[in-house]
Amino acid sequence: MNDEIRERLQRTRRVTTPWSQDATRGITDTHLDELLERWANGYDWGMHERRIGEFPWLTVHAGDTDLRVIHQRSIDPGAPVVVLLHGWPDSVLRFERVLPLLADMHVVVPALPGFPFAPPLTAPGMSVNRIAGIVADALDELGYSRYTVSGGDVGGTVAEILAGQHPDRVAALHLTNVAPQHAFSVDPATLAPDAAAYLDRSAQWFRTEGGYIAEQSTRPNTLAVALGDSPAGLATWIVEKLESWSDESAFTPDELLTWVTAYWVTGTIGTSFATYVEPVTLPDRIDTPTVLSMFPRDIKPEPRSYAEAFLNICDYVEHPAGGHFAAWEQPEAYTGDLSRAVELGG
Repeated sequence: MNDEIRERLQRTRRVTTPWSQDATRGITDTHLDELLERWANGYDWGMHERRIGEFPWLTVHAGDTDLRVIHQRSIDPGAPVVVLLHGWPDSVLRFERVLPLLADMHVVVPALPGFPFAPPLTAPGMSVNRIAGIVADALDELGYSRYTVSGGDVGGTVAEILAGQHPDRVAALHLTNVAPQHAFSVDPATLAPDAAAYLDRSAQWFRTEGGYIAEQSTRPNTLAVALGDSPAGLATWIVEKLESWSDESAFTPDELLTWVTAYWVTGTIGTSFATYVEPVTLPDRIDTPTVLSMFPRDIKPEPRSYAEAFLNICDYVEHPAGGHFAAWEQPEAYTGDLSRAVELGG
């Protein structure tokens, strides 16, 4: 793999723009040059691949498909069960730093269909609703009938749907954001003033930062070719989000390259768009006890009043640091809030 990457990187056709050093217009030429140089000379994917391979992986038959999961068992057979759901543009690696902190729980971390480390996705229809059903089936196959679900981004949306579909199984939720699709169906007149104001801020964010959503949801084939055939293009697309959505110094260059390489070697950048393409159906309201963790550098943190319109918020925790990839950036804070959700679920 390293030889292929190096050969392709050596043939990178660099494209400059009048804004190539303006970080507000995307990753800068200087920063990209540094990353590509490291990727081609010095970065060792094999070392990281071996570490990832040492996770306790398991393939579970779930309905009509297979789900690959990290299944970390506690030595206590009666320990609580937690399910950790990642988002985009990441993978199960989002939770690598919290796994050692959860030894007193049974932990299941699915590689969501279409994302790195999951079985190949070859057919349409892999919506977040279908993923929620697959996760539920897999947990049933593992013998877990009651669990706490934690996640953000795509994983947070799957968590909400899973709780709505299976209130008897999901004891509690721990989320880092509210499913963004709620904003398209709620009547602002029914919301508290600060919640209605949040909708305006959210709409502004979509206008200035949401171009990637429009492209991934409407023209996935076009984008998949552009990114799947170019290591430099893939790195630019993903690293921009990893860095702009996280707190300062959240990732070293090698950590960025590992998260990007996970997409490259699995060929999943195109299939990771499935949850953007396929339609979403959300419950109107979820009564499952919920802990909502707010990290200041996340893309659009919701006020409590907005979250309460859709969720049974029992704890709303505002943290002083961290961003969109909180489980990676602030593992102790994330684990503390998750543990509170487990307590709520009994």
